[in-house]
Amino acid sequence: MNSDVVEEIRASFEHLSDETLRSRLKELADHDVIDLYTSLDDDESVRMFLHLDLEQKVDLVSNISEPEQERLIRQLPIDNIRTIFEEMDPDDLVDVIQAVSPEARSAVWNELSAEAKQETQFLLRFDEDDAAGLMTPRYLAVRPDVTVGQTIQFIRRNGVDVETVYYIYVVDQLKRLTGVTSLRDLLFTDDGTMVTDMMVREVVSVKDDMDQEEAAHILDANDLIALPVVDGFDRLLGIITFDDVIDVIREEQTEDVYKMGAMEGSADRYIDASVWKLVRKRIPWLTVLLIAGTITTNVLDLFQPLILGATFLILFVPVITQTGGNSGTQSSTLMIRGLATGEIRFRDIGLVIAKELAVGLIMGLTLGVVIVVRGVFLPPGIEFMSAIAVGASLVFVVLFSSLVGGIAPLLIHKMGLDPTVMAGPLMATIIDVAGLTIYFQIARIILQL
Repeated sequence: MNSDVVEEIRASFEHLSDETLRSRLKELADHDVIDLYTSLDDDESVRMFLHLDLEQKVDLVSNISEPEQERLIRQLPIDNIRTIFEEMDPDDLVDVIQAVSPEARSAVWNELSAEAKQETQFLLRFDEDDAAGLMTPRYLAVRPDVTVGQTIQFIRRNGVDVETVYYIYVVDQLKRLTGVTSLRDLLFTDDGTMVTDMMVREVVSVKDDMDQEEAAHILDANDLIALPVVDGFDRLLGIITFDDVIDVIREEQTEDVYKMGAMEGSADRYIDASVWKLVRKRIPWLTVLLIAGTITTNVLDLFQPLILGATFLILFVPVITQTGGNSGTQSSTLMIRGLATGEIRFRDIGLVIAKELAVGLIMGLTLGVVIVVRGVFLPPGIEFMSAIAVGASLVFVVLFSSLVGGIAPLLIHKMGLDPTVMAGPLMATIIDVAGLTIYFQIARIILQL
């Protein structure tokens, strides 16, 4: 239903009165507001923004692209800037400040209150790629020597200003994290009970300098709504909430997809990227793959006498390279997924080798039979022994490709590098070179050429 409202507003936007526009915008969900905003031209989008309610404005500014954030800051009246950024969560505000130009950053900073500046300065101390770069300093924490009743009263007074009231952390006099309890447990516990007697002492937390992707996986693996961040002395600094983790996972997946396509692993939006930036994203790996791919020329030149004696072999080169590349990519993708989820560890390499040998052999034999039948009975039609040479070669190419596709990501991950580069064109290029060598060698042995 909301999508129909979006289309209706978009189609009649210039004819809507301010009052009608304001009323219609209130009907939209947050993601619909963003869709409508990004579909309008500059003047229309500013008019739309000014007629959103404050909560919608804050959500929109937090989620639009960096160029759009910059444009809004430059075009909005000072009063609007102050109101919006004062209302924004500290971690979202820091993201905006880090993303925009120095001029826009100065405009934002000058309009912040002393309290907002203090929170922002605290968060800016940390690297944006670390766990602390995701956290918000707005959380609920109590001492262990208070009662459940006192804690509930504390939540009523202060809960409106924090990101989540579900978890209440317990800290000592030095702010060291000693326990955690939940709002649910508090509500079902007698008011006179001391928090220290009912809190959970084993708290899942992360250090401030942990990589944000690892922190995201920890929160996800433990099914938490929020994750506390502590410093080297176990002092509670802030919490990472689930909505921030979703953004990290989305960026990580985007970067992995780019790397699997042999591109620079940047999560920038395509629409916002310049032509030159897109070229810079793609050209380095294309150059590497081009140079690596020319090795196949050397392989073909090495086996030129064999090819001249059995010209049909050249007809099946695309089949060999494509099938080998596909089987290798399948294996490497499974390994990368397993590494990302923690399902597979380097210590499992023996099991991986055994499984990929078995899987590769079965797949190779199956595909080998298929190519023999196809080679003999379908055009261009080759002799039975020639088809056997192609089929046998395919068995070994698939076996080799599956094995390399399974082992390479584990070895690269063990070396501390990103294994996603092995799942795309680089894998295909490596297997092309090795596959052709196997193909021609097996054919030479079987055909006795």
